[in-house]
Amino acid sequence: MPINKAARRILKALSFDGIEVEASRHLADLKRLDPMRIFYRKIDYKIFNDNDNYEVPTRIFFPDEKAFQAAVPGDHRVLLFIHGGGWVTESVDNYERVCARMANATNHIVVSVDYRLAPEHPFPIGLEDCYAVAKAIFTNQFILNTDPKKITLIGDSAGGNLAAALSLMARDRGDFMPPHQILIYPATNSDYSETSPFPSVHENGKEYLLTTGKLIDYINLYASKEEDKKNPYFAPILADDLHHQPRTLILTAELDPLRDEGEAYGKRLQEAGNFVEIHRIKDALHGYFALGIKNPHVQESFSYINRFLREVTK
Repeated sequence: MPINKAARRILKALSFDGIEVEASRHLADLKRLDPMRIFYRKIDYKIFNDNDNYEVPTRIFFPDEKAFQAAVPGDHRVLLFIHGGGWVTESVDNYERVCARMANATNHIVVSVDYRLAPEHPFPIGLEDCYAVAKAIFTNQFILNTDPKKITLIGDSAGGNLAAALSLMARDRGDFMPPHQILIYPATNSDYSETSPFPSVHENGKEYLLTTGKLIDYINLYASKEEDKKNPYFAPILADDLHHQPRTLILTAELDPLRDEGEAYGKRLQEAGNFVEIHRIKDALHGYFALGIKNPHVQESFSYINRFLREVTK
């Protein structure tokens, strides 16, 4: 459904530039006050990141009571989920409803990663946290028994960036290899200035909540030094070699400044010989995936996600 004039005026008023880290985190924390909270089973579990002797928290969500009862001895289909938030905000706590609904809607166990955030922990610390968790799950050093062929990497926004970077890193290091990934309106580039080659940055970067000013701030907060912005693990679309990547589903939002770079990344993956499916969600804004299972954009997204999962985890 197209955005009406009244909604456009509200969006314009809320579409201001600039990120104040603590204020943004407090605003994100309001998601914990969920009046629509549903009952769901979950387990908290930590994974050791031996890069710096840090234990990465994860939260495991089960689609139903049967899956929870079979948690340890079972052979499970798993979504390894990396949340968004510009590498600076959000957490597994804020994404509880998203992950619980995702588990229920896909009939998969969802493992959500509580990676460390910038600017206190800049690139590549959060990525290394995600890598440590993925390595543990894919090599069966985890509380669940898992078949690597039935594990799907998934992330939204900055989480989509981390998922794509993780797949590149896994190929390069050779410890494991995700067989499939789902990237939801991913950030794949590092330039959101007037020199950006992607039209959606200029068309949608002013009046649709996520502005180019915010994107530039997120990038600067995530980078530990200017050279990071040219690293393909920071901006996956800059990678020279995109061969041997997972089967990929990419969902983009029509009114999102990140739309074109997400789709361009998918096309580059295709050109490198990978299987890629790309869908643009009409009239959707960046961040729509958190709106709840009854939202039509979310329902459309799960129709694509479930079809993709049926095909890749037979």
